[in-house]
Amino acid sequence: MANQYFVKQVYTTFNFFIENPEKHHIFNVMRARNGERLELVFSDGKIALAEVVNAEKAEFKVIKEINRNNELPIEVTIAVGFPKGDKLDFITEKATELGASAIWGAPFEWSVVKWNQEKLLKREQKLAKIAQGAAEQSKRNLIPEIKLFEKFTEFFEKLHDFDKVIVAYEESAKLGELSKFVQVVDQRPTKIIVIFGPEGGISPQEVNSFKDNGAELVGLGSRILRAETAPLYALSAISALLELNK
Repeated sequence: MANQYFVKQVYTTFNFFIENPEKHHIFNVMRARNGERLELVFSDGKIALAEVVNAEKAEFKVIKEINRNNELPIEVTIAVGFPKGDKLDFITEKATELGASAIWGAPFEWSVVKWNQEKLLKREQKLAKIAQGAAEQSKRNLIPEIKLFEKFTEFFEKLHDFDKVIVAYEESAKLGELSKFVQVVDQRPTKIIVIFGPEGGISPQEVNSFKDNGAELVGLGSRILRAETAPLYALSAISALLELNK
């Protein structure tokens, strides 16, 4: 099976050349050679099987357009309170593989990690590279958006952009709430955001703010999941409900 790469140019039926950083990655890192065929995802969303015409010049020709959609039936943004260590790297990679359309992070009240704007920018750049690699490996049609917010209020103001806001809340799980998540997903909203707290959880004040703005507080099963596990559970459940149960 041909390797897949994203290129920052529109689809064309004529021979074309690609530039760095894609050129460096394909030919210097992955060592593509003349005659090798690759799947390229163009910036306008089209996918094509393309052949290397001249590796030195990074020249390709399109063999055929590929009609494929590997995206979830609904847009799912995963939002997490900043976790410790490299957990956000792990979440980004696996959430991309599982179909998230965007991965957001924000400083929640009980987040141990606090990053300034300079640090956030560097982290965003790193996570964007992780997301691109995971999207190529898993044959995605798009690379998820990566957004890290410096302030919780900036993140909170974006929630009105979604059809449904879901908050994975540990206390709801402890009280035996087991049905709301499935009920929301079964409605097939076009664009949802699923919010997860950091290791310390979501504070009562944050929970009340979410509730006051129409968010659904849901449990994710009877077991308590780690901060880096819960988003993957939710995405897997969405896939099972909407893709494996057609």
